[in-house]
Amino acid sequence: MKRKGSEILADELRLNGVELVYHVPGESFLSVLDALACRHPEIRTITCRHENGAAQMAEAYGKLTGTPGIAFVTRSPGATNAVNGVHTAYQDSSPMILVVGQVKRGLMEREAFMSYDFRTMFAPMTKWVAQIDDPKRIPEFIQRAYHTAMTGRMGPVVLVVPEDVLEEECVVATGKPYTLTSVGTPAPADMAKVRDMLSDAERPVIIVGGSGWTEQARDDIQRFAENCRVPVVTTFRRRDIIDHRLECYAGEIGIGSNPALLSHIRDTDLVIMVNDALSDVNTIGAGYMEGFTLFDIPVPKQKFVHVTSSLEELNRVFQVDLAILADNDAFAAALAGLPSIDRAARAEWVRRLRKTFEMETKPGPCPGPIDLPNMMKWLRNRLPDDAIVTNGVGAYATWSQRYFAHYKLHTQLGPISGSMGYSLPAAISAKLLYPERIVVNFVGDGCYQMCGEELATAVQYGANVIILLFNNNMYGTIRIHEENRLDGRINGTSLVNPDFCMLAKAYGANAERVRKTEDFAPAFERAIGSGKPALIELALDPEAIHTRYSLTDLRKRRSARA
Repeated sequence: MKRKGSEILADELRLNGVELVYHVPGESFLSVLDALACRHPEIRTITCRHENGAAQMAEAYGKLTGTPGIAFVTRSPGATNAVNGVHTAYQDSSPMILVVGQVKRGLMEREAFMSYDFRTMFAPMTKWVAQIDDPKRIPEFIQRAYHTAMTGRMGPVVLVVPEDVLEEECVVATGKPYTLTSVGTPAPADMAKVRDMLSDAERPVIIVGGSGWTEQARDDIQRFAENCRVPVVTTFRRRDIIDHRLECYAGEIGIGSNPALLSHIRDTDLVIMVNDALSDVNTIGAGYMEGFTLFDIPVPKQKFVHVTSSLEELNRVFQVDLAILADNDAFAAALAGLPSIDRAARAEWVRRLRKTFEMETKPGPCPGPIDLPNMMKWLRNRLPDDAIVTNGVGAYATWSQRYFAHYKLHTQLGPISGSMGYSLPAAISAKLLYPERIVVNFVGDGCYQMCGEELATAVQYGANVIILLFNNNMYGTIRIHEENRLDGRINGTSLVNPDFCMLAKAYGANAERVRKTEDFAPAFERAIGSGKPALIELALDPEAIHTRYSLTDLRKRRSARA
């Protein structure tokens, strides 16, 4: 039977198990929304308030599930608004498919209303971008989009579809659902080399990160690390890969890392990097943004094993001793299956790194009437193990990064890309996907105002997230840079904010303002019981700008340098 292009596209999405589609409606793809509603009502279409929100929700879906999140946006400016979410998916290695509605084919190359060459625009930040000019090829393009987004280092794909392609009828066979393609298992000879290196090492460390983790791979890594006495470190904003209660867990590298942990990593004699890139953010060795300094470049002084499913990442920057192209599950299983390595002497090495982590997460001083470290500890004890927490970007995120522990896989959503405005859309996506789980959104006052309109989306669809808004009336991270680099001269980081509680109530959410520590727990319980999205504004002392220093500390350091 003949089908419209929009019907073919809807059928192909259903064939591949799509359950949520995020969008801001536009005339260029209205026929797809109609086809989804008429043919596949089981697929929930979520109307967002901004295309950035829709794209970030799709990215968060991909990060949580390991399968592509789907977003639809109309042509420019819809597509340009979605760029931020696509970039997040690219740098965070999250599978995602963005479908962009385009002008009709007959208007191409005539500078039609809201038209643009999206293949050129998206090319640098996607794994693949293409335009479908024939409805018969929709099944082909969808299959390739899934394959590209999920194979190797995961990431975003953009498909541009002209409006008349969606309206045109044709006869075409239904495609096949995508099956994940395996990169393969590590060679036995390579695993023998890994075992030899581990046998010789006195101070090894395993670093784990990246996307696409399964419970089995996690269990294999944890079991191996515990049995063979090897500390495990997670990469930036991948802290949920390892159970923080395990003695082998030593902390996180990346922006804001524990200086003592970085010192220990420099002292290692073997590093095994699993399922992540040796990127700028994963090799920050000192200061705030000094990437590629944790290890000697281009040849690390340590013996180095790098394992990834992406051929392009191997020996890209650092020249390693052993580069292994393998699926994460396969390598983790092979590692767990290695013959026993009896290195009882390494027990002290594991204890030393674990002690570093315990000292790092012990609540320290916090200026002002809200004790953020102990608040985080209370929150961890209050929440179930599978609660999902999200954060955006800003100095406020250091409080959860340092003091909130993770016990289960897929309980953290945060952008490696540095995208402000991420955390609320991500929280909404998580709650829509897992309505039975508690989802808590950590967000700063500056970060929130880049995505706050999505609270209306949460209210509309009953995504009852709990927003903890850290309000210090400033762009905190940039204020730190001003204090460090501009002798404290303030140029645009002070914020005059709205009444966040009144604004949240206007959207239909529950809202309270907390000014001191003892008021937080009762407010949180009321938020849990409100039966609606809830915002708790934390009125913070500006001195509490970071976990490692206050504004006064920064000024004292500056005076000492003068």
